[in-house]
Amino acid sequence: MQRSKNDVWVGLFVVLGAVALLFLALKSANLLSLSFEKTYTVTARFDNIGGLKPQAAVRSAGVVVGRVASIRFDDETFQATVEMAMEERFKFPKDSSVKILTAGLLGEQYLGLEPGAEEATWAAGDVITQTQSALVLENLISQFLFSKAGDNK
Repeated sequence: MQRSKNDVWVGLFVVLGAVALLFLALKSANLLSLSFEKTYTVTARFDNIGGLKPQAAVRSAGVVVGRVASIRFDDETFQATVEMAMEERFKFPKDSSVKILTAGLLGEQYLGLEPGAEEATWAAGDVITQTQSALVLENLISQFLFSKAGDNK
């Protein structure tokens, strides 16, 4: 009888450990966002989104104010369309701009918001026109190398 009680406690401990590891893995991969805030959706178009992924953070002044809901390719404009789920408590002026930033030198990418000065604020379904695409490291390196090659002529 004592042996079976120990087996149950060991089994319970192993299951709790596995659940904790799964939670940490999902949280660190940014796949788990436990937010029960009401949201509204706005859309932005970019020429190049780099490595931006769904569920990436949307930040303003370093504070997470929303998440990337979805990313799709528009075959008419040949741009990436990014839908953002913004928390309802955060209202941004309509002339705010969105750019794709990188956390650290080679870190994950997120959307950075810079508030504008207009009185009217974003509403559900708005399309943001002022966007700045991702800075792709490979493009910067190739531009640098081509400019150096041109200087040697």
